[in-house]
Amino acid sequence: MPDLHLATFSVNATPPMGHSLCGGWIKSVVGVDDPQSLRGVVLLGAGLPIVLAALDWTGVMDESHRLWIEALADAAHTTADRVALHCVHQHNAPFIDKAGNALLKAAGATPLLFDEDFVDGLVKRSAAAVRSSLASARPVTHFRVGQAEVKEVACNRRVIGPNGKILYTRTSATKDPAARAAPEGTIDPILKSVGFFQGDRPLARLYYYTTHPMSYYGDGRVSSDFVGIARDRRDMDEPGTLHVYFTGSAGNVTAGKYNDGSKENRAILAGRVHDGMRAADTDAEGSAKALDALTWKTAPFVFSPREDLDLDRLKAIVADRKESIVNRNRNAMTCGWLLRLASKRPIVLSKLEFGGTTLLHLPAETFVEYQLDAQKIVGGNVLATAAYGDGGPWYIPLKRSFAEGGYEPSVAFSSRESEPSYRKAIEDLLRA
Repeated sequence: MPDLHLATFSVNATPPMGHSLCGGWIKSVVGVDDPQSLRGVVLLGAGLPIVLAALDWTGVMDESHRLWIEALADAAHTTADRVALHCVHQHNAPFIDKAGNALLKAAGATPLLFDEDFVDGLVKRSAAAVRSSLASARPVTHFRVGQAEVKEVACNRRVIGPNGKILYTRTSATKDPAARAAPEGTIDPILKSVGFFQGDRPLARLYYYTTHPMSYYGDGRVSSDFVGIARDRRDMDEPGTLHVYFTGSAGNVTAGKYNDGSKENRAILAGRVHDGMRAADTDAEGSAKALDALTWKTAPFVFSPREDLDLDRLKAIVADRKESIVNRNRNAMTCGWLLRLASKRPIVLSKLEFGGTTLLHLPAETFVEYQLDAQKIVGGNVLATAAYGDGGPWYIPLKRSFAEGGYEPSVAFSSRESEPSYRKAIEDLLRA
């Protein structure tokens, strides 16, 4: 039996006053309602160390993601392909892409996507936290897995009409009574808890749930929003245990059916997710299994670009001072993605398996159907999915989504024909 240990780390990732939020096209930071963090664990003793981390930011894309995971890998004495860095995807939070930022800076644009000195400093602080955590790694004797349904939080954001086209788009805050009255649609309502223990002592609990995590945003006030608040309540429930929250494949899932954007709803939604976390932890109490083996596998995957994207045309938009902030900044990110695809550097899908449980790590705003179908592949085993890894592709919809219309396909940076090959890559990884 290997001698498995677990180290935990947590770093304040709250952006400073005046910093851009959500790519610069909403109000910049004017205050902080609650802090944002980078939290994670390092698993040691099963080959090279494995790092699992969740960041309370909108997204980390392409070169920015590469540089961050390489820094964490170096700190943990492992390789970058054994680091899973995911964003929770709050919107009153930074959204970073190094190549896109460089294009905006060269064009004299303002605001930029992010402040490079702040982000570089945070990457160094997070690497230092990982490095120092190794000295206090503790033995892991067993793990516990539980699950519970979260009610009246998630809904599918894409309501399809009788003509096969988008009838309603339920954004995170939806005021239209007809849109809110429509059925929940396709979601994954189950929150999963994966706890690592030393005897009866929980060292860390990882939570997995699938919805866009915003109650309201755009006011310049930094927040980890309702899922982060729920997670922080678990910190208060269990002092000394690290609680880490991962967002699943929520590209087409929001809280819009149950949220009109009123400020009081943030606490209500947080309470429902917190109830789900506690219920999942209670469900896990009788499930203790020895943690005697870990298996880590990866699957490099290269997307093709969406067929209508032209790098030179997009660069011209970025350089055009008459264009809106959202057009310049969003297209700068698209340029970063196209430059990355030209380099042939793949996105790395990965999984961690132990005792009938699989943790699956996917990129960007993957649609929930990929997650639900992945659960069928593992059969009776538990599958917990974290999406919003490398954010380069932005949305990863279904092939049919492009014919249905709506917002998400318009900001899907990969080919309309991506679904079959992406599905196969996930299936091959899970069956490996």
